[in-house]
Amino acid sequence: MSLAVARKPLRADAARNVDKIITAARQCFREFGPDVPLQTIAMTAGVGPATLFRNFADKEELVLAALNRQLRLTVDPVIEGALADIDAAAGLFRVMESLMDASSADANLLGAVAGRRELLTGITGSLMESISVLLVRGQGQGSLRPDISMTDMFRLLAMLIGVVDTMEPGSDAWRRPLALVEDAIRTTRPARPLPPHVPVPAATTPAALPLAALEDPELG
Repeated sequence: MSLAVARKPLRADAARNVDKIITAARQCFREFGPDVPLQTIAMTAGVGPATLFRNFADKEELVLAALNRQLRLTVDPVIEGALADIDAAAGLFRVMESLMDASSADANLLGAVAGRRELLTGITGSLMESISVLLVRGQGQGSLRPDISMTDMFRLLAMLIGVVDTMEPGSDAWRRPLALVEDAIRTTRPARPLPPHVPVPAATTPAALPLAALEDPELG
């Protein structure tokens, strides 16, 4: 999955610096949250702020590079396997599972670009193309509902990724809503119980409490 703006080939030393910065960014976002200063990331990477800004114009560009790296490493191999699988529906849900796993692992990275759909276009385009192929194949095989469109899939994925905001970082609480989506778009509901229910974490601010209570009756 390529970034929206292609990078020129880097010298070996510059490429190593970029790798260190991206690795440090993922570490710092996990440890300190989406508002971590770029200076902290540079220090963790062992480079100066000038080196960081020479490679990344701002935090958004760094976040997108880090997200792009993780999608390439964790989701792209699953997509390749799914496209080669005879069972398109099974492949589709493996892709969605890998995407949710990556979203949970890097929830703070996603939080740093929350609400900026246009920024994510460059790293999700090929993902949506692959999902479209799997959807059409699954519908042709009769395993996925014929009335599901790619607009539906886009919105379902957006809703699922939004689940990350309602759970602890790194949690697999997304498995239950993903199973509910699978039940909804397969032509035949899978014969398996839903994954365990995971309560929404206790609200930490008064403004967040109504939403948390609405999403989880146990908090109401």
